[in-house]
Amino acid sequence: MTFKTDNRQPLIAHLCILTACVMWGLMSPIGKDAMQHGMDNINLVFMRAAGGALLFWLTSLLCKHEHMPWRDILAMSGAGLLGLVGNQCCFTIGLSITTPSNASIVTTSLPIFAMILSALILKEPITGKKALGVGIGCSGALILIMSSAAAHDSRIGDIRGDLLCIFAQLSFALYLALYRNVLRRYSPITVSKWMFTWATLLLSPFMIPHAVRTDWSIVTPGAWAGTAFVVFFGTYVAYLLMQTAQKTLRPTVVSIYNYMQPVVAVSVSLAAGMCVFTWKQALAVALVFGGVWLVIKSKSRHDINTGKAAE
Repeated sequence: MTFKTDNRQPLIAHLCILTACVMWGLMSPIGKDAMQHGMDNINLVFMRAAGGALLFWLTSLLCKHEHMPWRDILAMSGAGLLGLVGNQCCFTIGLSITTPSNASIVTTSLPIFAMILSALILKEPITGKKALGVGIGCSGALILIMSSAAAHDSRIGDIRGDLLCIFAQLSFALYLALYRNVLRRYSPITVSKWMFTWATLLLSPFMIPHAVRTDWSIVTPGAWAGTAFVVFFGTYVAYLLMQTAQKTLRPTVVSIYNYMQPVVAVSVSLAAGMCVFTWKQALAVALVFGGVWLVIKSKSRHDINTGKAAE
């Protein structure tokens, strides 16, 4: 029986991370559609933060209690500011301006920005392969931005939205670099509930008055359904599935599944007529994917060598 369970565990882990990435890929076109049918982008950000806080607190009640001292709870305010407020505000507002395909393509560049900031802040060494990956990936992002700047069709993209989505990745990468040591001390559920709580508190003074002034009658039932998907599946369920997969799969394997997001987002967006996929965007995708692959592959070999040395 043990043998069968061990064989099934990797399969379950792969299915979990695949499902999570498909949900994240669907989140871009579904969120974009919700914002095109009455849901304000600012309100969507606040609903995601407040909904995430509520769901993760409820989940924490079902888990073993984990004590976090006040010093670390206060530190979570900065993590919430960079990892959620900065990241989600920039991404959601950027998504409302540019296409779902461009937003999802930019999202895959996170490992590149994370590596650059880790080198600058944490003084982690940069190998030749990592440097090459950064150069290739950044050139792809530049081509994507320039194609949006020269576009006369909103379905190709908007440079303002593309830049906001890039800033979202920079904000999240900065959060990973600055708060890595704090994050390692606690479970993902504990970290998430405090990060989402701080994000809600930080956003409330600005978002609540905005929500009060909003004309909610223009929000269609479809937009409410899309918002529910973003909050529940895109924010909560996908994250839990990812954490389940990370218990079994190596970080490099989990990172490679990130490529599923733009594939799903572009496919759905093209089918729905939300975007036009040009050869410049295809070139940008190939360069970004290639750059991220080089960065991830370099990290994977480093991790394996470290593990062998420890043995």
